[in-house]
Amino acid sequence: MEERGESQPTAGCGDERPGDDRGGGSGHPWAPEDAWMGTHPKYLEMMELDIGDATQVYIAFLVYLDLMESKSWHEVNCVGLPDLQLICLLGTEIEGEGLQTVVPTPISASLSHNRIREILKASRKLQGDPDLPMSFTLAIVESDSTIVYYKLTDGFMLPDPQNISLRR
Repeated sequence: MEERGESQPTAGCGDERPGDDRGGGSGHPWAPEDAWMGTHPKYLEMMELDIGDATQVYIAFLVYLDLMESKSWHEVNCVGLPDLQLICLLGTEIEGEGLQTVVPTPISASLSHNRIREILKASRKLQGDPDLPMSFTLAIVESDSTIVYYKLTDGFMLPDPQNISLRR
């Protein structure tokens, strides 16, 4: 497999990839295969952040699409965190509620306790309310585009009573 060392979009935005013969080639598993994706305004906006590599932009874009299209989030924006070399997504799950931070990451990524703590602190700054508990949602993306979401908080959080079903 050949890695792309640049974070700028290339002409054709994925029309030709190194080692790709469209018949089971050995192109990078995270590279966008469809020309529409490489020309999408949000994908281009993420590329302009110049953070991380093409893999990080691609998985952030997949999570963005999932939040907007499948989960019907409102006003999802991308924000670059240069100090952490992360692309984060900020949005509201339910219209009128507070901002939530979503951090897209590939399944192969390893996160230490210190790294999670740094992301928690950055998330609090992005959300703009220092009274809120530190939290973010980790969006883990598999190479087949499956996305699993985990909400991480600083300490234990009591569940929302509205989301608990009582069984007798």
